[in-house]
Amino acid sequence: MERAKECKEVQAVIFDWAGTTVDYGCFAPVQAFVEIFRIRGIDITIKEAREPMGLLKKDHIKELLKMKRISNLWSAKFGKEPDERDLNSLYKDFEALLFKVLKANAKPIPGVIELVSRLRQQGIKIGSTTGYTREMINIVKEEAEKWGYQPDSIVASTEVPAGRPAPWMCFKTAMNLQVYPLGKIVKVGDTISDIKEGISAGMWTVAVLKGGSEIGLSEAEISEMDPYDLQKRMKHAENRFLNAGADFVIDEIGDLLEIIDRINYRLTEKKDIFIG
Repeated sequence: MERAKECKEVQAVIFDWAGTTVDYGCFAPVQAFVEIFRIRGIDITIKEAREPMGLLKKDHIKELLKMKRISNLWSAKFGKEPDERDLNSLYKDFEALLFKVLKANAKPIPGVIELVSRLRQQGIKIGSTTGYTREMINIVKEEAEKWGYQPDSIVASTEVPAGRPAPWMCFKTAMNLQVYPLGKIVKVGDTISDIKEGISAGMWTVAVLKGGSEIGLSEAEISEMDPYDLQKRMKHAENRFLNAGADFVIDEIGDLLEIIDRINYRLTEKKDIFIG
């Protein structure tokens, strides 16, 4: 009975990894995506490399190859459209490059350690999903633990039938955490595919701007950028997230605590819908 009030509120938060809780600006995968094309004589832009961010990494490369400009460059270079063999070759090179930089890009984003501590003080469980494979995320996990970040559950995209935007990683996380109904779980991420994943799972969705792939800036770049230009960039990203269906958009990860309070208020006001 002591948990009666708590059971009407948020019970778990599921975070993305790169760009949300670690790797400020989500640079590790971007560098690898750009490089695998560069070594084949094709220059893709950072913006293009980031567009499918959040997907299973092989799916990400597949989406890049579907982009008209990149597909045209590929056809002009090799005299044919990219096929499955090309995709597999690109992914093999991507893995090799990414494994070299993952450890150096696993530092938690400022505010994450404090946020997780506050959430746990409220009895909220911490889950995580990722577009990385299990082998990739294990490297990130081990390094992040040294900094004090250790979620209660980690589900990789290769451990479910399909990665984002499908809900399977979120469903498996809910089972691992033993939390239901799913309307008491908040999905937090820095990409459109994160938001679609949470929506598909029937969870509250929160998009984070600073530190994330949608903004795509380092801490130094953000601090040095003209405030007007930064706000313009953030507003553009916010609109993209809202148009994708995000329930909330926050400037930085520490702002999630206020959002949890707002969600809890809405949950407790709808006792007939969300039953503990």
